[in-house]
Amino acid sequence: MSLLAVTDLTVTFGRGRGRSTLAVDGLSFSLDEGETVGIVGESGCGKSVTALAILGLLPRRRVTVDGSVVFDGRELLGASEAELRRVRGREIAMVFQDPMTSLNPVLTIGRQITEVLERHFGTNKTDARTEAVRLLQQVGIPDAARRVQEYPHQLSGGMRQRAMIAIALACQPKLLIADEPTTALDVTIQAQILELLRELVVESNTALVLITHDLGVVAGLCETVFVLYAGRLVEAAPRHDLFARARHPYTAGLLASVPRLDLPKGEPLHPIKGSPRDTIPWAEGCAFAPRCPREVPPCRTGPPPLGPAGDEWWHQVRCVNPVPVVSPTPSSTEPPS
Repeated sequence: MSLLAVTDLTVTFGRGRGRSTLAVDGLSFSLDEGETVGIVGESGCGKSVTALAILGLLPRRRVTVDGSVVFDGRELLGASEAELRRVRGREIAMVFQDPMTSLNPVLTIGRQITEVLERHFGTNKTDARTEAVRLLQQVGIPDAARRVQEYPHQLSGGMRQRAMIAIALACQPKLLIADEPTTALDVTIQAQILELLRELVVESNTALVLITHDLGVVAGLCETVFVLYAGRLVEAAPRHDLFARARHPYTAGLLASVPRLDLPKGEPLHPIKGSPRDTIPWAEGCAFAPRCPREVPPCRTGPPPLGPAGDEWWHQVRCVNPVPVVSPTPSSTEPPS
């Protein structure tokens, strides 16, 4: 049984006068204990909303959440607030996108860690403070005994992100959701944060859901990649297969738009044309069709199903005209057949 199984998750935001926005549209995925998966897509594709829906953190007013979220054998959608509070922090923890706005500015870093331990484990204040110092040391914050007394504004961006990770790991959760954990950090700090997450996942066998738009981050950390577009899963595959043989035109476009060091100087980038707002409803066809270079008439005759990419059952794609697999060119050093 999977640790987390999300089935037909749909999130709708009401906007008044009968209008609504479908942010997540029938999303399904799962992961096992100790597995690391990446959820990739442009801003507005439903990545963060999915994470908030799993934890029951979306506002109640004018928001409708349907489907199923089963965590460790328990259904979370529809669970009481008391039950969700027992799960949040202790069994599922989340590293939010912006630590400066996620951390409480009027509480010290140490207090924000100790309250998690006191709330879930009943740890006394002295032991909780000792554990807070240990956690800050574990995530690589120097002089942790002093930093534990400081406020978020006294820490650098990288240290605030490390403090967020320390809070998330305080109860040794079974699942860690990291929402854009390297946003607004320079590349050196990004590498340190990713290495920290990798080490913590290996040491504690914690499952990790990494939400990002950065394919480079996914390439270095995740085992399986889920690509979202307009609230739906359009491609899912093991990391190596996805990067070597992207089948959905949207995934191929994302990969083509990443700058590469092995290309000649002055080689232009190949961005995806149009805007993420250039979509059609999934009920009418493929939402990516208005931007797709491989659009064919069947793309607008109904919602394309998610299915195996050829004989590769482990590689799922939602496309009626997927990118063909290009056979590698034989090396000149290989003997002729």
